[in-house]
Amino acid sequence: MRSYINQYVELSVSGRKDCVRGLLIDIGSDIMVLHDGERFLYLPLLHLQQMSLSVKQEAGVEFSGISWEPSQDLSYRKVLMNAKGMFTELYITGNQSIHGYVTSIMNDFFVFQSLVFHSVLIGMRHLKYLIPYSPNATPYAMNPTSFPVRTPTMALARTIDQQLKKLEGEFVVLNLGEDPGKIGLLKTADTPIIEVITSGGAPMFMHIDHVKTVHRP
Repeated sequence: MRSYINQYVELSVSGRKDCVRGLLIDIGSDIMVLHDGERFLYLPLLHLQQMSLSVKQEAGVEFSGISWEPSQDLSYRKVLMNAKGMFTELYITGNQSIHGYVTSIMNDFFVFQSLVFHSVLIGMRHLKYLIPYSPNATPYAMNPTSFPVRTPTMALARTIDQQLKKLEGEFVVLNLGEDPGKIGLLKTADTPIIEVITSGGAPMFMHIDHVKTVHRP
């Protein structure tokens, strides 16, 4: 794969119907970096389904003047650490991205502060890609005082299964609410199965490995 560095590639990424295209900039132990002509995309290798040289480059995309210093210890966790406090776009599930700030990083999940979804717990293995904005960018060009970066008010556990256990008895939205059946009262979180009571009062059971995100509305 390293022989493709500085070449234009296209990727098939888990959960996305369309390909991701860009200049391959770097590859770390568990993450790769592309540049799409405007921004850097950090893609965990876990979700790389296929990569090949692109037949042709996107019209109007230029890669001149890209500043990048290769890192000997580039890793997913290090990227998350460096992204803390920086306005960032994430793609996890469905047909939408979420925008905000990484605020806390635990063993197998991290907390993301979103203007729309508030504090979102995101399983590390479910992040498809991360795109940091320029250092001076703010959400929706708002004044930083309108959306200050705050640490989570909830007590954080070390792992996502322990965190779900702490949320028993609370109303939660799973996987950004893309499926109405994954919104409701979290009745039990006994690994590996969680039980959610949906709007009609019926129980819904789900394996914890399929919990991509959790937030309280």
